[in-house]
Amino acid sequence: MTAPSPLNLGVLVSGVGSNLQAILDAIGAGRLSARVKVVIANRPGAQALERARAAGVSALTIPHKDFPSREAFDRALVGALREAEVNWIVLAGFMRVLTPEFLSAFPGRVINIHPSLLPAFPGVDAAKQAFEYGVKLTGCSVHFVDHGVDSGKIIAQRAVPIEVGDDLSSLGARIHSAEHGLLVDVLREIAAGRVVPFEA
Repeated sequence: MTAPSPLNLGVLVSGVGSNLQAILDAIGAGRLSARVKVVIANRPGAQALERARAAGVSALTIPHKDFPSREAFDRALVGALREAEVNWIVLAGFMRVLTPEFLSAFPGRVINIHPSLLPAFPGVDAAKQAFEYGVKLTGCSVHFVDHGVDSGKIIAQRAVPIEVGDDLSSLGARIHSAEHGLLVDVLREIAAGRVVPFEA
């Protein structure tokens, strides 16, 4: 069996970057054999960029509003990621739907963390959807990204019960905590060669 290639990550973010921080912390602690080569935000001022810089990681802003189309924006992303020589892409709170052009540039090597037990509650505000629907169990999923919205093949999931007395804030905090552990665990499986690029 061929040894897996080193895990060189490009992380796409839009906001606070707590999942990015979980990756950086795991690498720093020696719990994840990987390098974050570049972090790219589509929103100027995203806190995730400061987390990247604090860890000595290249941090770029490529505002989607600067481009005339989704395809043009994605081409800019692909160019920056290729320049950084990444071999896996992690969407860590990246609030954009990627085009087929982007996905074809990194076939089967784009993963996303989503705050629900997919296929339940795809899209935005997943924790709110679950809370308002009244389910007793929700959680988070890491999945391969395909051309749909949160519709790609699921790699792993972690359940989070909705407890008596929960509000949206307390539930969201527990889901985020589960996300941090699950995402790092999946990346460790990829680094070990136990999760391989998905071929549609």
